[in-house]
Amino acid sequence: MSAKPSDELGGSEEKWFGDDYERNGLFGSSTPSGFGELRDEFEPMSADGGASDLDRQFNQFQDDVKRPAVAMETASTAVDLLYWRNVKQSGGVFSSVLLLLFSLTQFSVVSVGAYLALAALSATISFRIYKSVLQAVQKTDEGHPFKSFLEVEIALSQDQIGKYADKIMLYSNTCMKELRRLFLVQDLVDSLKFAVLMWLLTYVGALFNGLTLLILAVICMFTMPVIYEKHQAQIDQYVGLIRTQVNSVVGKIQAKIPGAKRKEE
Repeated sequence: MSAKPSDELGGSEEKWFGDDYERNGLFGSSTPSGFGELRDEFEPMSADGGASDLDRQFNQFQDDVKRPAVAMETASTAVDLLYWRNVKQSGGVFSSVLLLLFSLTQFSVVSVGAYLALAALSATISFRIYKSVLQAVQKTDEGHPFKSFLEVEIALSQDQIGKYADKIMLYSNTCMKELRRLFLVQDLVDSLKFAVLMWLLTYVGALFNGLTLLILAVICMFTMPVIYEKHQAQIDQYVGLIRTQVNSVVGKIQAKIPGAKRKEE
């Protein structure tokens, strides 16, 4: 039985802190299995033969799930970039991000931001002057060269702001509850796992700084998906073996520590 974000009890037998939330859709898009069963059980019709209030609410929920086409399109574009569907586009984004991060290792954030702004302004001002001179010579009136971009609506609506604020609040509350559970040792095994992770991060921090880790993360983001796509069977096999060994070791340690064995739900 998986733990929900609002539960005050510990997780399941094989739970690494936070994994139950991923399986239950907190960081994904899965719907609890009991939701459909409850809806099938309670399906009254209104007096006029139309849909009931419960049915209308459920249909509204389905519409809300299907509505964010922009978010789905953005996710699809990100996947295409990471899997190098368009080599030129992915290469341009990858090289630009790496160039920016390497620049931050040599200069301050203020300097990098100022240089980028100056480069952009130099390009746009030069292009504007060039188009103005060209229109004067050819005696044409094509208007502002960036008119199409200036007319694009970039403001966020109140609905979008509220939606993103609700998501941020949900993740923040879940994170705070999880940290409270770990630091106050509600579950000894999870707190020990968290302590081991923090201990390993001390060695990582001694070897790399934040920018270096960010550069490595970007490189992994643009290389690991392609490698996994080409060698999925072999990688899954080795990952399964490692997971089995880790679960075996954790089980042995858990059996030897007094009070560390979880209560069966």
